[in-house]
Amino acid sequence: MKNIRNFCIIAHIDHGKSTLADRLLEFTGTISARDMQSQVLDNMDLEKERGITIKSHAIQMEYEYKGERYTLNLIDTPGHVDFSYEVSRSIAACEGALLIIDATQGIQAQTISNLYQALDHDLEIIPVLNKMDLQNAMPEEVSDQIIELIGCSPDDIIRASGKTGLGIEAILERIIERIPAPKGDVNAPLQALIFDSVFNSFRGIISYFRIINGTIHKGENVKFFHTGKEYQADEIGVLKLKMEPKKELSAGNVGYIISGIKTSKEVNVGDTITTVLNPCKNAIEGFEHVKPMVFAGIYPIDADDYEELRASIEKLQLNDASLTFEPESSLALGFGFRCGFLGLLHMEIIQERLTREFDIDVITTVPNVNYKVYTTKGECIDVYNPSGLPEPNYIEHIEEPYIIASIITKAEYIGPILTLCIEKRGILKNQTYLSSDRAEIIFELPLGEIVFDFYDKLKSISKGYASFDYHPHDFKPSKLVRLEILLNGDPVDALSTLTHFDNAYPLGRKMCEKLKELIPRQQFDIAIQAAIGSKIIARETVKALRKDVTAKCYGGDISRKRKLLEKQKEGKKRMRQVGNVEVPQSAFLAVLKLD
Repeated sequence: MKNIRNFCIIAHIDHGKSTLADRLLEFTGTISARDMQSQVLDNMDLEKERGITIKSHAIQMEYEYKGERYTLNLIDTPGHVDFSYEVSRSIAACEGALLIIDATQGIQAQTISNLYQALDHDLEIIPVLNKMDLQNAMPEEVSDQIIELIGCSPDDIIRASGKTGLGIEAILERIIERIPAPKGDVNAPLQALIFDSVFNSFRGIISYFRIINGTIHKGENVKFFHTGKEYQADEIGVLKLKMEPKKELSAGNVGYIISGIKTSKEVNVGDTITTVLNPCKNAIEGFEHVKPMVFAGIYPIDADDYEELRASIEKLQLNDASLTFEPESSLALGFGFRCGFLGLLHMEIIQERLTREFDIDVITTVPNVNYKVYTTKGECIDVYNPSGLPEPNYIEHIEEPYIIASIITKAEYIGPILTLCIEKRGILKNQTYLSSDRAEIIFELPLGEIVFDFYDKLKSISKGYASFDYHPHDFKPSKLVRLEILLNGDPVDALSTLTHFDNAYPLGRKMCEKLKELIPRQQFDIAIQAAIGSKIIARETVKALRKDVTAKCYGGDISRKRKLLEKQKEGKKRMRQVGNVEVPQSAFLAVLKLD
């Protein structure tokens, strides 16, 4: 056990975590030159296409140092704020962390956020200055920032390059010397923490765990602490590039277990595995429950796919513990699920994975955040969906969630960023200069305002320099209204949204204009209206396609033409009564992109 080291890689987006992990695997000979490809740990097609890490990936390496063989368990983590839960779980399974900082960009918001998370778990931090091969690298300047942040000496900072392989050996040596070996008793009753699971259609559910105490043997009867279910450990092993079966695993190791579990409800991330013969008394303290930030309805396009969609979301939840869901129904869309996500990117990825991995086409409704509604009876209701809002005469006041946002940017972009945050009803809390041309701005912002396009706008006005990180703060009273979209007088509940009173008029107008472009013309007029309660605040009309009924009249009395037009008008009226308007999927998505 003294020759085991468990560590993870943490950094901001695009600071070179996965590329550095590639070099470590290459240097230790874990992966052959034939199997080598860039970002080898990113095994999802979606990760490769977008160039981002979505899932944290565990892999074991062997390395010989001063005549002794060491086992190194590496966990590569995502950098995007929407996948921060993956990072927190990875940190809980480690004793040390490589803090990667881009030598061209310096310390950014997510760097600080992940670092504090690691320090909370008492991890040993090894600072690494990456991308040293680039011409615009600023090693001295960035080193000063690191020293200021974590209080280390200049010699502690390793200069490396994930592209050329510079400093890889120094990193491995530092890991062995600095990161403590895992503590644990091999002879104690088995305690293993599940930090991730994945569904395999041939073998059932594969759970990844970290053994804290005790030893597990192949074929042994094991028990999952929280669910109380018992299984046989059909296969146990370690995670190399492919899974490698072992006869036994003892304390300090990271491995996997296959026990023929078929239903995803029986495995929870953060659960404790113990043996049936000699069970442990207490479960390991798991992970904090994740709080979803954004809620949206997911509905199958074909109503018959409802059960299939449920099974698919359950399997995804197994692999992504930050996803929450509960059944709901809608007048326009039928039966579906109200899902909770950590952000819009997370929502987009889940939607994409449902289509790719499970071949299910879905409609996603307008995302909302959760509000607290205080009624006149003194009750407090959590509202995730505009349709769940009580009648206005029963509402005393509504509170909306606020976040504390940290934005790190170059000094020249401060003005436009302040303007953007104030437009989004933000309150400036603090502004500090990290160096002569880099500043950190702390804002208190309503979560509902940053859900849609805040991040994109921030990136575009700062030419991609500004970095953004946030954490939930608390709830504050706010003047919110339910904005409904009516088509021919019928509300479309999938397009209704909760918004601040000041934004309701411009938003209603924009939504009507957008829908007018997207809804195809019918044989009758379609009235598109935005309403708050019974008050109509905006209207657009999609004009009817009409046949020229007077074409055959050549001269003659006007009354003949009028008679034909009146007859057509009657027909259109009747058609409108029986006709229904199909809203295309693009309309639901376009509403999110309103500027």
